Amino acid sequence: MTPQIDTNQLKRAEAAMALGKGLITTAIQQSAADQLQCEEALKQASAEIAQAQTLISQVQSSLQTQQRPTD
Repeated sequence: MTPQIDTNQLKRAEAAMALGKGLITTAIQQSAADQLQCEEALKQASAEIAQAQTLISQVQSSLQTQQRPTD
Protein backbone atom coordinates (compact mmCIF):
# COMPACT_ATOMS: atom_id res chain seq x y z
CA MET A 1 0.00 0.00 0.00
CA THR A 2 1.37 3.38 -1.02
CA PRO A 3 1.48 5.85 1.87
CA GLN A 4 -0.79 8.88 1.53
CA ILE A 5 0.96 12.23 1.91
CA ASP A 6 -1.06 15.21 3.08
CA THR A 7 0.05 17.66 0.41
CA ASN A 8 -2.09 20.41 1.94
CA GLN A 9 0.04 20.32 5.08
CA LEU A 10 3.22 20.37 3.01
CA LYS A 11 1.93 23.35 1.03
CA ARG A 12 1.12 25.15 4.28
CA ALA A 13 4.62 24.35 5.53
CA GLU A 14 6.09 25.70 2.31
CA ALA A 15 4.07 28.90 2.67
CA ALA A 16 5.16 29.31 6.29
CA MET A 17 8.81 28.88 5.28
CA ALA A 18 8.44 31.43 2.47
CA LEU A 19 6.89 33.89 4.91
CA GLY A 20 9.67 33.18 7.42
CA LYS A 21 12.28 33.81 4.74
CA GLY A 22 10.66 37.11 3.86
CA LEU A 23 10.59 38.13 7.51
CA ILE A 24 14.27 37.28 7.93
CA THR A 25 15.04 39.42 4.87
CA THR A 26 13.05 42.26 6.45
CA ALA A 27 14.96 41.83 9.71
CA ILE A 28 18.27 42.04 7.89
CA GLN A 29 17.18 45.17 6.05
CA GLN A 30 15.89 46.81 9.24
CA SER A 31 18.76 45.73 11.49
CA ALA A 32 20.64 49.03 11.22
CA ALA A 33 17.65 51.35 10.93
CA ASP A 34 15.10 50.06 13.42
CA GLN A 35 16.13 47.57 16.10
CA LEU A 36 12.59 47.01 17.39
CA GLN A 37 11.21 46.29 13.94
CA CYS A 38 14.12 43.94 13.32
CA GLU A 39 13.42 42.05 16.55
CA GLU A 40 9.70 41.79 15.74
CA ALA A 41 10.43 40.44 12.27
CA LEU A 42 12.75 37.82 13.76
CA LYS A 43 10.11 36.79 16.31
CA GLN A 44 7.53 36.41 13.56
CA ALA A 45 9.99 34.49 11.38
CA SER A 46 10.72 32.14 14.26
CA ALA A 47 7.01 31.49 14.76
CA GLU A 48 6.48 30.78 11.05
CA ILE A 49 9.43 28.40 10.93
CA ALA A 50 8.19 26.61 14.05
CA GLN A 51 4.78 26.23 12.39
CA ALA A 52 6.43 24.75 9.29
CA GLN A 53 8.40 22.31 11.44
CA THR A 54 5.22 21.21 13.19
CA LEU A 55 3.42 20.63 9.90
CA ILE A 56 6.34 18.65 8.50
CA SER A 57 6.56 16.57 11.67
CA GLN A 58 2.87 15.77 11.40
CA VAL A 59 3.30 14.57 7.82
CA GLN A 60 6.33 12.48 8.81
CA SER A 61 4.44 10.95 11.72
CA SER A 62 1.51 10.13 9.48
CA LEU A 63 3.80 8.43 6.96
CA GLN A 64 5.54 6.42 9.67
CA THR A 65 2.18 5.30 11.05
CA GLN A 66 1.05 4.20 7.60
CA GLN A 67 4.27 2.25 7.04
CA ARG A 68 4.09 0.26 10.25
CA PRO A 69 3.17 -3.37 9.66
CA THR A 70 -0.12 -4.39 11.17
CA ASP A 71 -0.07 -7.42 13.42
